[in-house]
Amino acid sequence: MLRTHTCGQLRKENDSQEVILCGWVSSVRKAGKNIMFIDLRDRYGTTQVIILKDLIEKLDFLDSIKQEYVLQIKGKVQVKPNPNPNLETGEIEVLTEEIEVLNTCQELPIEVTGNLLATEETRHKYRYLDLRRKEMVDNFIFKQKVISSLRKFLDSQSFLDVDTPMLCRSTPEGARDYIVPSRMNPGLFYSLPQSPQVYKQSLMVAGFDRYYQLAKCLRDEDLRGDRQPEFTQLDLEMSFITKEDIQNIFENMLKEVFKDVLNIDLKIPFPHISYKESMEKYNSDKPDVRKDKTNKDEFAFVWIDNFPLFELNENENRVVSAHHPFTQATDDSWNKLDSCKTKEDYLSLFSESFDLVLNGVELGSGGMRIHDSDKQKKIFNILGLSDDEAREKFGFLLDAFKYGTPPHGGFAIGIDRLLMLLKGKDSIKDFIAFPKTKSGIALMENAPNTISDKQLKEVFIKVDLDK
Repeated sequence: MLRTHTCGQLRKENDSQEVILCGWVSSVRKAGKNIMFIDLRDRYGTTQVIILKDLIEKLDFLDSIKQEYVLQIKGKVQVKPNPNPNLETGEIEVLTEEIEVLNTCQELPIEVTGNLLATEETRHKYRYLDLRRKEMVDNFIFKQKVISSLRKFLDSQSFLDVDTPMLCRSTPEGARDYIVPSRMNPGLFYSLPQSPQVYKQSLMVAGFDRYYQLAKCLRDEDLRGDRQPEFTQLDLEMSFITKEDIQNIFENMLKEVFKDVLNIDLKIPFPHISYKESMEKYNSDKPDVRKDKTNKDEFAFVWIDNFPLFELNENENRVVSAHHPFTQATDDSWNKLDSCKTKEDYLSLFSESFDLVLNGVELGSGGMRIHDSDKQKKIFNILGLSDDEAREKFGFLLDAFKYGTPPHGGFAIGIDRLLMLLKGKDSIKDFIAFPKTKSGIALMENAPNTISDKQLKEVFIKVDLDK
């Protein structure tokens, strides 16, 4: 190892120890010709390093050291006569015996310390510098704590963490798919998953009655502050349960996260209102039920139950699934389904789907699933899929339902959106290491980009853009 300690580790108990530190220069200052101070920083903290006259006179390169140079410091810990209360290491300093410049740094295009003046575009372009800022480091430390707490809880509840494929079959789930050509199967394509929906339901058929994963989801849709083309969701599915069981698991999980990470005793159970009541009372399906709607430190959860089973696609003037086509209808709606004649009849039906809303933001959604192949075919037919079309698109799932599929349901929450709300931020980009712009551009590596004719030919694609 090039270091014995991190820059946030040393305390007065380390007095007189010989140590080696590595890090970035946050600041350099001189007190006359006989003493020099360097604040050395890594992601763990900052340590003040002191260089005295003998070493200053010996090393000519010290005057060239600037902000963000990478240094290795060998020296001895000493207790400071006047501690700095602003630093966790403020009781000590390191008296330098040897110093090596591991790398230099040219003039910075973005502020790494102090007040941030850079535009969002500049921050994205130089994201590796933006991530050095303490605020960003703290965001990702916070993210790690939340994820660790989630995993700890789910492990204690006998959930299995199962990865599902990133290259999958294209299925209509609402947003546009990102598609991937198959070189080995000319003219055929994979899609990147909008969610692991069909896989997690298949795992229920397999008997994996408690599944979860931190899943990457990719959707080709218009972006805003709390949307990105790729994001992470905590995805969960359970068998032999009711929707109340799913909601209970999530409430207890969030209660544990709030206690572990924020030291807040979250009150559960959360209140419930129906979709119909929410629309009538708040004119919204994601109401903000805080007493003070400007208070970002107030956390007001509410379950919105029984969303419509169908909604109207106005562009095509037909009914489509309000959630997804695998959503279970309420018992009352199943009883009414066969008597539906008009679009209005179908739009009056409700489902066993629900959302969790926090401070007026949809945190996640889920519901009970259809586990009967005949009922699933009936929904596909209403959506305009013939039996042959349903089999072509979802035959594997319909077949699975014939082999003893248990009653099951699930839920998913956007991890980045949860973090945004818990930290009182306005954008999920603060918790994504390398986010995209609103137009889906990755400015740091300049993606998407053109590819060579050779690459296109290998996957049998010709680009024909209208001029």
